[in-house]
Amino acid sequence: MEVFRRFFERIVEECVEAGTVWGEELFFDATKVEANASMESRIPRFAAQTHLGGLFENEGISETAGEDDAPGPSAGADLGILPTAEDRGLRAKNAERGDWISKNGKPDRAIVRHGYRRRSDYEVSLTDPDAALMQHKRGASRLGYHAHYVVDGGKARVILSVLVTPADVMENQPMLDLLWRTTFRWRTRTRRVTGDATYGTKENIAAVEKVSIRAYLSMTDFEKKSPYYGPSRFVYDPERDLYRCPQEEPLRLYTHSYTERVTKYRAKPESCNACALKPECTPGESGRVVRRSFDEEFLERVRAYRETEPYRKALRKRKVWVEPLFGEAKEWHGMRRFRLRTLRGVNIEALMIAAGQNIKRLLTFRGRGPRHLAQVAALRPPAPTHSLVIGHLLRNHRVGDPEHPSRVFQHADPFPDVG
Repeated sequence: MEVFRRFFERIVEECVEAGTVWGEELFFDATKVEANASMESRIPRFAAQTHLGGLFENEGISETAGEDDAPGPSAGADLGILPTAEDRGLRAKNAERGDWISKNGKPDRAIVRHGYRRRSDYEVSLTDPDAALMQHKRGASRLGYHAHYVVDGGKARVILSVLVTPADVMENQPMLDLLWRTTFRWRTRTRRVTGDATYGTKENIAAVEKVSIRAYLSMTDFEKKSPYYGPSRFVYDPERDLYRCPQEEPLRLYTHSYTERVTKYRAKPESCNACALKPECTPGESGRVVRRSFDEEFLERVRAYRETEPYRKALRKRKVWVEPLFGEAKEWHGMRRFRLRTLRGVNIEALMIAAGQNIKRLLTFRGRGPRHLAQVAALRPPAPTHSLVIGHLLRNHRVGDPEHPSRVFQHADPFPDVG
């Protein structure tokens, strides 16, 4: 896997040296790709885990024993020396912190968000155990993956990062890992990132804005889906730390929820029940509650971007910047359906497809001619070898040259009749 990733990154390095990477603007998007697996190959996940646990039961014990016997750092070691890869504590800490890229897009199925369990947590395919169910355009379910692209905002549209995850992993989950990897690996001075509403979560917006990068991420407007007044109808007073409803009634601090990272404000029940706007505000009898995120400052900043022309331009640009790359990959590079299986295989296939797309952009960059050494080397035709010259001469001889007919091999005259 590392060999293919290094090959892809080497192509990106050529693009950087050729001046085709801008780096100030990054576009995020993902597409569904069908897996090379049949729907009839699914079985209950617990049955597969029980079977594998019985096969490899002794191997886990031997590995654990080997790790316990490994020598640790001596008590008299110099405290000023930085920890190395042999430090077991450092390895354990890094393993707990594992990102999406180092795990090749493998999700942690032990994590349950808001009590929701995915169907892939209960079923697994014997053909491709990493594939997950996804909704097909025609309405039927298929086993598949999500292919994630991070595309540079320059004219060449160079693909800077690639990752494939199971189809049940939402696009917003690996976004931050892809962003940090891209910015640090290619040393880009990113000023803005652009994505659709799937990426516009509170966590992503707050993390991006905290590092002084503009988050041009669409946010889902939940107020249009509710028949009651939304939070935008309430005015926040930062000095007194309370909200004012449309009737100028205060909603004071009620409680903090650190698991949801929100602060709740509630109005007095008697004020709400006596209000003429109560049927349009809340159906409850205990007073209207307004939730304010801990990162509301960043969310309000992103909402203000909607009224600016750069924000609208970035969203228009995204439609013609990333989506055509997926269309090209599916139409010309076989990305409609992966040929390889498991996350390792599909990530390798996606890296090779993206590398090929970058090579095409490197070769066609600027018709006025190359300006950098990397582009000159890429555009220079290979020198003919001895075998190529001999093959060219033989082909010319077989075809025949009317100006220089061959005199080496000539047809013999017919033998005269004897007797």
